[in-house]
Amino acid sequence: MSTILFDKIVFGPVHSRRLGVSLGMNLLPTDGKLCSFNCIYCECGLNEERRTHSKLPSRIEVKEALEKKLESMQAEGVAPDVITFAGNGEPTMHPEFAGIIDDTIATRNKFFPKAKIAVLSNSTMLHKEEVFHALNKIEDNILKLDSVLDSRIQQLNVPNSPSFTFDKLLQQLCRFKGNLIIQTMFLRGEINGVNIDNTTEAEINGWIEALKQIRPKQVMIYTIDRETPVKALKKVSKDDLEIIADKARKAGFDVTVSA
Repeated sequence: MSTILFDKIVFGPVHSRRLGVSLGMNLLPTDGKLCSFNCIYCECGLNEERRTHSKLPSRIEVKEALEKKLESMQAEGVAPDVITFAGNGEPTMHPEFAGIIDDTIATRNKFFPKAKIAVLSNSTMLHKEEVFHALNKIEDNILKLDSVLDSRIQQLNVPNSPSFTFDKLLQQLCRFKGNLIIQTMFLRGEINGVNIDNTTEAEINGWIEALKQIRPKQVMIYTIDRETPVKALKKVSKDDLEIIADKARKAGFDVTVSA
């Protein structure tokens, strides 16, 4: 299996297509994956193939690991552009997520006050008030919206909760009143003989209408960059991504493209 897992709380820094020099934060177990989605394109693999048997790192363990790494980077003269929460699944599932964000802000301010803090989230925990308020404290609150169709969300993202719907997601995203970045994965291909394509004209038009309601400060669109657990998936070309981006730009949005 060529998908990857992160074996530390703090990893990198790595060069991110979207974020620059990014120091990664993994709040999930290091021996498997823990996620409220089971995305067919996830670089960490499918949930059922990556069962975890270890505990989540504690809040104090996360704080100590970050302090140690930032102290080392400061001594080496290497500055991160961003401290990014991603890792082996959904970071906002950690029960101490809000406190960890508070610790990270304080630690960042101590060592690299110019660095941003980013969270890459699948948007499934936004109903938790502590998660919502924590995400409002950081610079790059990056939330997933891969489709406006429930059938496509089930196909692409495979949410654990049967009650997860686009309408509920839209309500939660609108609560941020524009203080968020929307991230959308575009891809094509098939799974179990069924066609997959979230770049159809109808879906793109619906996606732009959703953006008009959400009013994000930025939109990030991207496509497959690494090998995926479902093999019959295909990248969307940069030209096609730029066509989608131009439609969103004409609607007034700041859009970045990663192909």
